[in-house]
Amino acid sequence: MIIGIGSDVTDIRRIEKVIGRHGERFLGRIFTEAERARAERRAHPFATYAKRFAAKEACAKALGTGMRGGVWWRDIGVVNLPSGRPTMELAGGARRRLEAITPPGCEARIDVTITDEWPMAQAIVVISAVPVAK
Repeated sequence: MIIGIGSDVTDIRRIEKVIGRHGERFLGRIFTEAERARAERRAHPFATYAKRFAAKEACAKALGTGMRGGVWWRDIGVVNLPSGRPTMELAGGARRRLEAITPPGCEARIDVTITDEWPMAQAIVVISAVPVAK
């Protein structure tokens, strides 16, 4: 059962300008250490940052809160499974919100798709409630 859907489109050039203007202050406020390490290993780090920014926005929308109600940027992190498939790792207020919207007897599954086509980055997040196997 789908319990939340969110999408976001972000201009890569905008993220590049904000990083250029605010640097560490912006990066440290918005991105987890794992996200930053992944972006800095890439040939096009601004596109990587923009995709992750869009995924965080999409996830906050799927949670039904946006970036309010105790949900903060660094509570939402994009991580890749060993297969390479992206998913979200939630902490703090985002984790509490996910637990609140997940029906009893179910566990949440977060599916993410992220892409970019210069100059835009896009992400879609679907949160599903999956019955726990007994």
